[in-house]
Amino acid sequence: MKKIYCVIFLIGFTALPISNLVAQNYSDSLDADLAHLSEQYNIPGMYVVITDKNKILYQKGFGYSNLETHRPFTAETIVNIGSVSKTFIAVALMKAVELNYFTLETGINDILPFKVINPFFPEEIIKVKDLATHTSGIIDNESIYPRSYKFIKTDSTDKRAITILDELGYTGGLQYSTLSAFLQSYLSKEGFLYNNHNFSESKPEEQYHYSNIGSALAAYLIEIKSGLSFSDFTQQHILKPLEMDHSSWFLEEIPMDNHAIPYLNKDVAFPFYSLTTYPDGGLRTSASDLSKYVFEMIRGFNGQSSLLSQASFEKMLSPAFSDENVPDNFNLADRNKGVFWNLYPNGYMGHDGDDPGVSTNLLFNQTRGIIFMANIYLDDRSKFLETLEKYATKLN
Repeated sequence: MKKIYCVIFLIGFTALPISNLVAQNYSDSLDADLAHLSEQYNIPGMYVVITDKNKILYQKGFGYSNLETHRPFTAETIVNIGSVSKTFIAVALMKAVELNYFTLETGINDILPFKVINPFFPEEIIKVKDLATHTSGIIDNESIYPRSYKFIKTDSTDKRAITILDELGYTGGLQYSTLSAFLQSYLSKEGFLYNNHNFSESKPEEQYHYSNIGSALAAYLIEIKSGLSFSDFTQQHILKPLEMDHSSWFLEEIPMDNHAIPYLNKDVAFPFYSLTTYPDGGLRTSASDLSKYVFEMIRGFNGQSSLLSQASFEKMLSPAFSDENVPDNFNLADRNKGVFWNLYPNGYMGHDGDDPGVSTNLLFNQTRGIIFMANIYLDDRSKFLETLEKYATKLN
């Protein structure tokens, strides 16, 4: 009998270390794979996170948020997350619908203080949902939109970076420095920036054109109906409830000694910048704060959102397109669209973010969340995401 007890004790004793060892092996392997990719792609710094709906399963920083000072890239490092910010417009839009400001079917000219008219189809109605699926016909005029970025250039700014920015059209010089002023000038027929090239030659819902300006317009609709700036609205309804206390839409509200330097490459740093159309890509946050948002998205996908009703959350993630109803320029084999969210064939929902010196991704499904942040622009992040998705199912 004593021998049996001894065997049972040893089995129970060894089971836990073996389980821990397996988990540690996965973590060590992921460390090695990501370190290899970071070196292969010559990344200055990056941070990755894998979560479930309640806790972080894996997190790791690689490289530096500031190469000159060798400041590590940590969970508290602040990054401009680029177009991942549009998912916050999505949540805010659904909250606005809950508050009866409008519906997704509402025509935007029923809300705006000025009229938005596509010169090619002046009688067509643009709806809120068209902005959220990038099918409104509003497009980013590349001779105008990049100039809405405001770079903080000084005598010490690397001249090579300025040359690159100028070549990409980030020359600045627009006098319309607020969201409302820029949008009215760009979209109203009386506006100084109004141009036929600000619109596509297609009716609403006929053609997909990814539009930062259309996205910012969706945020502006919330401003009009709420009487709050979009930053204040999201602070009240998203950031504060989730205790994202180190996140802001504005550069001046972020401790700069904790902000990642945006890099062209390891030799050239870009100057810091802000966005006139800030809702489309200007949220500055950390991996630590963004993890709280991911927790909320997974819980919401499971009917447990603290921000939105279950019906609103489901609507936000409902496919907008079908085989019978797909706009031109859109490939359903790659993804579908919810309200701003991308709905991928592998079951993940998410969005990517790209700006000068910025690459970000946020993904989640019913059980896992993934965050990727880097202070350099990467045209292709598929190997990073494939690696994170592969290990996400193995970590507990």
